[in-house]
Amino acid sequence: MHRRAVIKLLGSSAIGGSTILSGCARLNTSGSSTTVRMGTKGHQSFFDPVGLLVDPGETVTFEMESGNHSATAYHEQYSLAKETRLPKGVEPFDSGVLIDRGDTFEHTFDTKGTYDYYCIPHKTMGMIARIVVGEPGGPAEGSMPPDGKVPTSQRIIDNGSVGYEQFDTK
Repeated sequence: MHRRAVIKLLGSSAIGGSTILSGCARLNTSGSSTTVRMGTKGHQSFFDPVGLLVDPGETVTFEMESGNHSATAYHEQYSLAKETRLPKGVEPFDSGVLIDRGDTFEHTFDTKGTYDYYCIPHKTMGMIARIVVGEPGGPAEGSMPPDGKVPTSQRIIDNGSVGYEQFDTK
């Protein structure tokens, strides 16, 4: 238990380098909670889905499939985020680094708009994603995060979600 607490603490600060991990990720939705899986396949670490539409007030569960990952909002209060990419006035979220398969972090998205987020250990490898709550809006709308590509908000609205396998990050 002490090891987990130390790693979560480290996950909230800047972590240099990257880790090559293995595993897989899938989308699972049920009721008013949607699950975003965090995993690695080959040399690619990713969120699945990489783009997700939720209703205001909906809770998203981020679940660890393999490796060490976090779900961290692009917000200037976090040392790895160069800019805030959340709707104005929204409190940022950060799971810390989850290390065990099946570990989860939940966040309820109450405010409409576009939310971009990343994985602390794998941001430099392009492990980023987008959630649209209700309708697009805010500083993330109309542009891509500085660390890679995510589906456009319109594509997310049109499809409800965009799985990692259906999105070309190149």
